[in-house]
Amino acid sequence: MLTSTLLLSNQLPNLQYSSTSERFDDTWEAPLATLLGLGRAAGADFVEFFLERRNYISCLAEDDAITSISPSLATGAGVRVFRGKADCYVSTNNLTFSGLKAALEKGLSILGLQLPAPNAFIPEINLELLRDYATKRGKDGWLPLCSSIREMGEILLDGTAQLQRKASHVQSRRATYFRDWQEVLVAASDGTFARDIRLTQSVGFNLLCADGANRASIGERAGNTSDANFLRTWDYQQAAEQISESAGKMLYADYVESGTYPIIMANHFGGVIFHEACGHLLETTQIERNTSPFADKKGEKIAHESLTAWDEGRADNAFGTIDMDDEGMPAQRTLLIEKGVLKNFLADRTGSWRTGHPRTGSGRRQNYTFAAASRMRNTYIATGEYSIDDLFSSIDKGIYCKKMGGGSVGATGQFNFGVDEAYLIENGKITKPLKGAILIGEATEIMNKISMCSQDLELAPGFCGSVSGSIYTTVGQPHIKVDSITVGGR
Repeated sequence: MLTSTLLLSNQLPNLQYSSTSERFDDTWEAPLATLLGLGRAAGADFVEFFLERRNYISCLAEDDAITSISPSLATGAGVRVFRGKADCYVSTNNLTFSGLKAALEKGLSILGLQLPAPNAFIPEINLELLRDYATKRGKDGWLPLCSSIREMGEILLDGTAQLQRKASHVQSRRATYFRDWQEVLVAASDGTFARDIRLTQSVGFNLLCADGANRASIGERAGNTSDANFLRTWDYQQAAEQISESAGKMLYADYVESGTYPIIMANHFGGVIFHEACGHLLETTQIERNTSPFADKKGEKIAHESLTAWDEGRADNAFGTIDMDDEGMPAQRTLLIEKGVLKNFLADRTGSWRTGHPRTGSGRRQNYTFAAASRMRNTYIATGEYSIDDLFSSIDKGIYCKKMGGGSVGATGQFNFGVDEAYLIENGKITKPLKGAILIGEATEIMNKISMCSQDLELAPGFCGSVSGSIYTTVGQPHIKVDSITVGGR
């Protein structure tokens, strides 16, 4: 063990550490503090280690059979080295002292740095007392409490059986579930030393119905963090009833006519458009690339005065909830837009250094093979002052977008999104189902056309891909009215 605060680099090969291999605890402080000091002695301005253990499993039921069970175990670490505003990232699955030292040395060499001379002193990095969110919040016992493989299969098969009973003209039925358990440890040369455990689960249906030339495909998904009993308490009967009802209505729906319409977007997953068309443009990764039209708009009006939006990591059990980000910063709430005025951007450590915007606890990554980047957590439009009836009564002819589908977004906010379930609005009333609707627009335009927000905020789970991989996020909103938007159809 390290017994002196003054360490010569030629002593490193003889150091012995006894870090616990089954969990990340304070026994990792000594070796990581030594490695961080070694990186600083080599000339790095900042060094960060991210350690991870992961236990993942997914299960797929198709019609009346379990067709796939896919487990995955992973252990590894990433080291990020900064020199000025330049940085590099190296990952390894070797968590021994020599393995981590080799990864650090590789990162240093990429930035033109090398390990100090044999007789050089290695500065002591005084890490904080371990901030252990896992132990503090009772997370260490989560994994054994999760559903067994047998339970997963039984519940998913019961779910697909419900789809068969409740839907008509069924062509295919799918139920999917995954459980993702992750333990992380972050240590950095600014003294950061923090540990957490995350438990993320998701389950959902996909239903395809067909009758002659008529087709309807509907999906629905639920997600959760922090509840080991999540799958056991999933109400698959209600979920099957709702998705079967939607598919039945869409099966014989008329195709929408292309044009420009006022629309009402439902709550829950309707928030995906704000996430994609605006949320990404408020991440400092976009500002660094000069691809955000909002880069110089802080303090200015960028949306309708009815719109207020948040991004936060603290909502109970929401899909994007985290106690700390992947750089060890505690979660917080970040006000993005207040009554149409841009208030804040989402910044990780690198984004903060390069843009000047304060860190927001938004440094996130898919796993240890990715460097953290500014990413969303739970992102939603806040409740407004109107009732749902107020929204509908304000429209003579328009479209109600009840369930959003997939879509794409350009680098600067141009988007198109399919609508899986839509209805015609006439004289303030829903009249008939419509299919084939595609919403087309630009973030800078649509934000100023969201003129009414109701009071029924709901959140929905989502998956977000960006420079640091695929992560779990939440989207959400109340029912909102968009004064006009281009709708593609037939």
